[in-house]
Amino acid sequence: MMNWVFITLGALAAAVGVVLLAVSFIERRQAHELAELGAENQLVASPRTAVVYFSRSGNTALAARHLANRLGARLFALDAPAYRLGPGGLVKALSDANALKSTSEALPDIVPRTLDLSPFDTLWFGSPVWLYSPAPPIWAFVEHNRFDGKEVVLFNTYNSHFGEEHIAALKAKVMARGAKSFTHRHVLRGRMTRQLTPEQMLAEIDKWYPKAEP
Repeated sequence: MMNWVFITLGALAAAVGVVLLAVSFIERRQAHELAELGAENQLVASPRTAVVYFSRSGNTALAARHLANRLGARLFALDAPAYRLGPGGLVKALSDANALKSTSEALPDIVPRTLDLSPFDTLWFGSPVWLYSPAPPIWAFVEHNRFDGKEVVLFNTYNSHFGEEHIAALKAKVMARGAKSFTHRHVLRGRMTRQLTPEQMLAEIDKWYPKAEP
């Protein structure tokens, strides 16, 4: 009986390992393919607008570059060393996705931790959705910065669903740090094996402008 238990557990562990490796492979390939898209040089035509984002596999990074180009905004990328591409980063991302928001000590280290946001009137915050919630690095950025008198727009790329309660909780944190307003934009990419193409995703983002452009 015990042998069958060990065999079953071993098979489950092997299956999990295969899934992690497969997902990590897809993420790396996706990040490589998306790295140069939408990266053309652009003039900062709207110096009072900034786009701040975290991205792991490149989709949110592409969305952020596209927004910055369309809005003529300054672009700032957040790095979270704990979540870099690879099986270890993937496991850490999944384990941290919702186990963090009650205390600031639980939030991940990000670079940069703070930004001088005083030149900006409008801030766009970009993040993927992990287990129905904006990813931990954007929570960390909100925790360590103030947004006095600023209009904040959160934009998410996601695979299947996001939880309205998580968006409401992040809004509450943003407003508590002085923001004048908070708006949420989002684009459903779909599951990894049947996602929107980059062009389709950007076309969905372009639909935001009649209402979202500052």
